[in-house]
Amino acid sequence: MNKVALVTGASSGIGLDTCLRLIQKGYTVYGAARRIELMKEIEEKGGNILRLDLCDEKSIEECVKTILDKEGKIDVLVNNAGFGLGGGLEDVPIADARNQFEVNVFGLISLTQKVLPSMRNQRSGKIINISSMAGRFATPFSGWYHGTKYCVEALSDSLRLEVAPFGIKVVIIEPGLIQTDWGVIHGKNIRKYSGSTAYKTNANLVADYYEARYVKNKKLSPASVIAKQIVKASEAKHPKRRYIAGTLAKPYIFFKWLLSDRLFDKATMSFMHLSNKD
Repeated sequence: MNKVALVTGASSGIGLDTCLRLIQKGYTVYGAARRIELMKEIEEKGGNILRLDLCDEKSIEECVKTILDKEGKIDVLVNNAGFGLGGGLEDVPIADARNQFEVNVFGLISLTQKVLPSMRNQRSGKIINISSMAGRFATPFSGWYHGTKYCVEALSDSLRLEVAPFGIKVVIIEPGLIQTDWGVIHGKNIRKYSGSTAYKTNANLVADYYEARYVKNKKLSPASVIAKQIVKASEAKHPKRRYIAGTLAKPYIFFKWLLSDRLFDKATMSFMHLSNKD
């Protein structure tokens, strides 16, 4: 009997590539996202698509119920959906910050809660949470995004210990810089919220930094680099707790471990060409 996988954020990038690779491996795949029309390729390759809004509890319940009613199980859950909110902590409205946490953290956990009972009953399963290298260190004007990824890291570590007696594995994937429009959107958000405030000097420099790397830099890793790690973790009998992959992920995480907070702060300011003056 084929293993059943549910992948969120499947309309593009890492999620879409993961679905296609799991289909090739013989999984019964369900790709889920808000925009059904962007997932036609998954259907064409033999997968299934479902609409999923992680800010809507009913949508989450219906998504899981549909799969369990048809397949009777979910063997692999890939929590990939999420977005990055840029802007100074003082400048971003709390309502917008709450929405960032609603999608990246609470939606992820709500979906996991709905899947766990079936995994416990079958005493097996894998939950693969897509965090980020941004879950291991912080940079200016991305604090709300970093905060959600730090949460994903901590919640995943706790969950791994809680579900271990039931044969369920919890894996964290930490991507670096990937070939998507993430950095361009992030830069625009930083300018939107902080580009004309008291923080405008450094906010615009940080926006420049992200836009330069995502528009001009051709050395970013393709989404397939992360999708391959997800498939690897899905297939492994004893997967690693963490998989680090993608441009700059390993060196950034290493230097955060190596340097004191003071030195890492200085390195960050220098690397992003930030000013110490207002």
